[in-house]
Amino acid sequence: MAEGPGEEGRREAAPGKAGTPEGTDDTVEPGESGPPAAAGAPEEPAASGDAPEGAGRDAAGPADGAGGAGAADAGRTPPARTGRQRLAASLWPPRLTRAQLIVALLLFILGLGLAIQVRSTSDSSALRGARQEDLVRILDELDNRSQRLTDEQRRLEGQKTELENSSDQAEEARKQTVEKEQQLGVLAGTVAAQGPGINLTINDPHHSVEADKLLDTIQELRAAGAEAIQVNDVRVVASTYFSDQRGGVEVDGKRVTQPYRFKVIGKPEDLEPALNIPGGVVQTLEKEQATVSVTREGKIIVDALRDPKRPDYARSSSQ
Repeated sequence: MAEGPGEEGRREAAPGKAGTPEGTDDTVEPGESGPPAAAGAPEEPAASGDAPEGAGRDAAGPADGAGGAGAADAGRTPPARTGRQRLAASLWPPRLTRAQLIVALLLFILGLGLAIQVRSTSDSSALRGARQEDLVRILDELDNRSQRLTDEQRRLEGQKTELENSSDQAEEARKQTVEKEQQLGVLAGTVAAQGPGINLTINDPHHSVEADKLLDTIQELRAAGAEAIQVNDVRVVASTYFSDQRGGVEVDGKRVTQPYRFKVIGKPEDLEPALNIPGGVVQTLEKEQATVSVTREGKIIVDALRDPKRPDYARSSSQ
C-alpha cells in the first residue's frame, strides 16, 4: 500500500515529539504540562506576585475564620446588664440641666442652714449630759428664782399703787427711798441684817478644803436665795474673793481658819435642800474628808460690816 505525502509528514514529525530539534513543536495540547525542563538547567524562581495556591488558601484561612467569628458575634445577643450597672450608667457621666443645678444649689443651702441650726441647738443644750441629781437641783433653783422674781414684781406693783393712791406722794416717795436704801445697804454689807436662815459649819481637820470649795458654797447659797452671808468675821458681798494660803484661806485679804462658819439669811426651806442635794455642796465637802453641819434658825444676825467705798469711775446716770 503506497503511503501518501501526508502520512510521511506525520511519520517524520513523530521523532520531533521525542525531543529532536527538527521535530520540535511549540504547540501544547490541552492537558499537557508543557515541555520538560532541560537537564541541569536552573529552575527559575517564582515571581513574587505568583503566590502558591496552597499559600493563598492558608493566608485566606484566618481571614475567613475571623469573618466567621464576627458573624457569630453579630448574631449573638449581648448579656443583660444588672440593676447596679444600669444605675451607674444613668448617673455617670452626669447630664445636668440648668434647672437641676438651681435645685441642687437650693438644697445645699437648705441643708447647710439645717446643720447650723442643729449644731447651735446642740451647743446651747448643756443639760443633755447632766446627771439626774444635777437636773433636779437646777430645776429647784429655777423655781426659786422664778418665785423670787414674782414676789419682787408684786412688791414693786404694790409700791406703784401706793404712790398713785397716796394723798402725800412726796412723803410716800421718801419712805420708799429709805426702805430701798436699807435694802441696798444689806446687799452692800454696810448695815447689819437679821432674819431667818441657816448656820453652816465646815470642820476641816485635814486641811483639804481649798478656796474654790468655799467659793462654790457661796455660789450655791446665792443661787438658793441667800440675801446676806457672813463667813467667820468677813461679810460676803458681790466683790468678795477667796484665795488659798498656807494653813487656811483668805477672804477679801483676811485670813480665816477652820472651822468655817457661815451665817446665811434667807428662806431656810430653800437653803438647806440646796446644800444637801445629791452631788451638792455637802457631798463634795465630805469627799474631801470634811465634816459639814447645817441647822435652820428662825433668827440669824449678820453683823459683820463693810466700809462704804465710793466708786472711782461709776456715777449715777441721773446726775
